[in-house]
Amino acid sequence: MNLKHLVFGKTINNLSKINAKPASVRSKDLSTISAAISPSIHQVSSGQNYAYLQNPKNPKPTFPFLRYIYSTRETRLSYAGVEAKLVSSESEDEEDGAVNEFLSRFIWITRGKLTEVYTDCNKETIDGMLLVIVEKVVEEMEKGGIQQMVGSTVAMPTQEFSEDLWRTVWEVSNMVLEDMEKARKKEKMKLFLQSEEVKEMCRFAGEVGIRGDLLRELRFKWAKEKMEEKDFYESLERFRHKKQEKVGNVLDKHGVATEDTPKVASLPKRKGNIKYKIYGLDMSDPKWAEVAHKIHEREEMIWPKEPKPIHGKCKLVLEKILSLKKEDDPSQLLAEWIELLQPTRVDWITLLEKLEQQNPDIHLKITELVLREESFQTSGSDYTKLIDAYAKETDVEGAERILKKMVESGIMPDSLTATILVHMYSKVGNIDRAKEAFESLRSYGFLPDVKIYRSMIMAYINAGETRLAQSLLKEMETRDIKPSEEIYMALLRSFAHHGDCMGASQIANIMQFSPFQLNMEYFSLLVEAHGKGGDPDQARSNFDNMIKHGHKPDDKCTANMIAAYEKKNLLEKGLDLLMQLEKDGFEPGIATYSVLLGWFGKLELVDEVEQLLGKIAELGEVPPLKVHVSLCDMYSRAGIEKKALQALGVLEARKDELGPHEFERAINALIAGGFVHDARRIHGIMESKGFKASEQLKMALMASRTFSQRRPLNR
Repeated sequence: MNLKHLVFGKTINNLSKINAKPASVRSKDLSTISAAISPSIHQVSSGQNYAYLQNPKNPKPTFPFLRYIYSTRETRLSYAGVEAKLVSSESEDEEDGAVNEFLSRFIWITRGKLTEVYTDCNKETIDGMLLVIVEKVVEEMEKGGIQQMVGSTVAMPTQEFSEDLWRTVWEVSNMVLEDMEKARKKEKMKLFLQSEEVKEMCRFAGEVGIRGDLLRELRFKWAKEKMEEKDFYESLERFRHKKQEKVGNVLDKHGVATEDTPKVASLPKRKGNIKYKIYGLDMSDPKWAEVAHKIHEREEMIWPKEPKPIHGKCKLVLEKILSLKKEDDPSQLLAEWIELLQPTRVDWITLLEKLEQQNPDIHLKITELVLREESFQTSGSDYTKLIDAYAKETDVEGAERILKKMVESGIMPDSLTATILVHMYSKVGNIDRAKEAFESLRSYGFLPDVKIYRSMIMAYINAGETRLAQSLLKEMETRDIKPSEEIYMALLRSFAHHGDCMGASQIANIMQFSPFQLNMEYFSLLVEAHGKGGDPDQARSNFDNMIKHGHKPDDKCTANMIAAYEKKNLLEKGLDLLMQLEKDGFEPGIATYSVLLGWFGKLELVDEVEQLLGKIAELGEVPPLKVHVSLCDMYSRAGIEKKALQALGVLEARKDELGPHEFERAINALIAGGFVHDARRIHGIMESKGFKASEQLKMALMASRTFSQRRPLNR
């Protein structure tokens, strides 16, 4: 590395020209360094110092040839005498300051290396060695030999120094020059950090919310960019001066320098077309001009333009459109607005946005009319957005109308439209149309996501097709899509409602190995499923597991457990369970009392049923419908006409809430009690509701007509 390129841009050249200085200056520099090294240097002869450096018996000066990294503080000379002498020369020019700094740093680092190698030598001997090395370095600097030494990797040995010592001098010199360059850049960076431009950018960054380390990093980055920019222009300026000097020194044909030669420096003239590449592409090719023109045309279509200004009569028409009511016809006003404004797509979008904000009742109606306007440039996404708007309002008729217009215009529904239809039909319970939309999604090659699967599963559950919902759940698992807890619980509720023990057990097994927490509802649904499925033992097992998991059974869960025992008529086990729960602090509610009342009613335990009616009245709640059905059944079979007719009157008043099972139970009870006329009347109400009687009920009615019985007397 050349020495003149390592220290300050222009001052390093002076290091190689040190022999051009007067002899008094050179002797002054050397005497300053020698006096600073040690006052007892004259007591040690130069021959003794060379002996230490070259005597084979002495330790060989094998220096560690690693590139040490020193900061300015580490390489700065801390020896008090040397520092005092160098600082006292502040009146010298910049040239002498650079040389003094170089020698000071060089002495500081070399002293440390000599001390590491010659551990047995005292301070006076080290100072003598240091003086010999510095004298030789200064001598080489005067002769220009130091440039060759620094620029080569291996120095030529001389009589005074060995090859290893020269190599160490070369490393130390490069290290010093690098540290000096770093110090120069650091000082220069401080000036740019405090410049007004950098401060202004930092103030702006602080105003927009940038703080802390990020602001500090940005400040250093901006200062570095400003410094590099200034260095670049300074290098151009130096280049211009060099060219001017070169032109000014041109000789004419007689060997005389011409004074009138213009000193002008300029960059070389360009020949041919500019060629430049970006990521390997030759951007000077004419085809890229065509590409840029096409991109500009597409940007004009995509980039939002400003809507036309609306004023005068057009503004009045716009105000009338915004004030329309839902039942008004906006066609005439829209035609007038189109004639006055000649709108583009941007103007239409602006109008629709204002309608959505100010008059949402008429927004969808006008949007549907706008779709057929040629100036609106209707696309498939516009139809899809309108279908989605109708779907969110559960307006199936409106969504299907827009879908029909979409197909008539030649635009086929895409996967997004099919997804919207799946959600809409699933929400309204139209399972057939939901299936069609779901299959159309698959025909497009679209893989349904969790939301679509959820909508279809809920649609199947609401339609009572729980097994189809379970098949979709298995399909999700095969595609590594994790169903949510909501889907599992919905399936479990459906299986429990239908009394499907096997389906409920399958869902329960999956949930046990999932990260979901098994809550109270989980166990209650399992109890209900096995109870309705006719397996009271498994229902009791789930009931006990619920208690083991720390859940206290509530009124509904206990009622499901009692209903499981009722199905098998295990009255003793049911009563034992109630007594055990009451000991643990459980208080039966209306659900438990209703199940017990129905059970006792089937057994025609009239007194016990009336006691339960009193407890329900004490709770202050209205008895559910199934209680009145049980009362009508019990009183009719028991032949208590007055109370039977009272219960029947309640059922007739709430006939809209009755299902086919409740109708048949009441009719069979009336026939069994001899109330044939009332049974036929209730059968007529059942048929008017659209419910068909079972074959067993039809046979009972026919038998009652053939063998009519007299009504029993009042009890």
